[in-house]
Amino acid sequence: MQEPRVIYQDDAILVIDKPAGMIVYPPSTSSGQATSKHDYPALSSWLEKKYKEIYFVHRIDRETSGVLVVARDEKTFEVLKKQFKNREVRKVYRAFVYGVIKDERGVIDKPIGSARGGRGPRSASLPHGAVRDALTAYRVIARSKGTTRDASVGTSYVEVFPKTGRTHQIRVHFSSIQRPIICDVLYAPTRPPLLGFTRLALHALSIAFTHPSTSSGQAPQEVTFEAPLPEDFVAAEKLLEKA
Repeated sequence: MQEPRVIYQDDAILVIDKPAGMIVYPPSTSSGQATSKHDYPALSSWLEKKYKEIYFVHRIDRETSGVLVVARDEKTFEVLKKQFKNREVRKVYRAFVYGVIKDERGVIDKPIGSARGGRGPRSASLPHGAVRDALTAYRVIARSKGTTRDASVGTSYVEVFPKTGRTHQIRVHFSSIQRPIICDVLYAPTRPPLLGFTRLALHALSIAFTHPSTSSGQAPQEVTFEAPLPEDFVAAEKLLEKA
């Protein structure tokens, strides 16, 4: 697995390009302490070796690659946390999904809850327990050819704009329209791997937010950071062009 890469850093924030296969931070025990019972690396451990303080404002799934912003002090953490809560942060993802999406653009507006009434997979089709609103917009970048008779066959390459930040939101929403993400072992466990992927075909491409400047006399400014497409995405793009 590749090492994380620092895209940008200053006194207030770190912007990281997280590789697929690395968890953001270890799961917690019932007492709130991080557990060591996992056999995969954690981004939190990697960062703690390099920086004194880190505060995670958000996270992305272990098998998702891409951009992640981390606060370096409590003041910045609170400011960014408020932006996330108020839906002022703009995130863009790329994904390859099973099946052909016919519309050029679309919006998935489905509440998400637990599939079993507790912890575990999430659901937008038959949610249980606490249900929260969730909104995901997308546009189709490319589709495989020769699948006009059966849209469930083939693949689509999409750019995704989550408007809310629910657990597994993108994965759950595309699964709910019968277009789950390629190699999603939780929401498409019986589907075969396609386009050369051996991990979840989801990449956090960019994030935009208002940077709370720590320099006196400087007003807050909007900043955008992007994590380049990883090698498996670049390879899949070429395969889709030939499909």
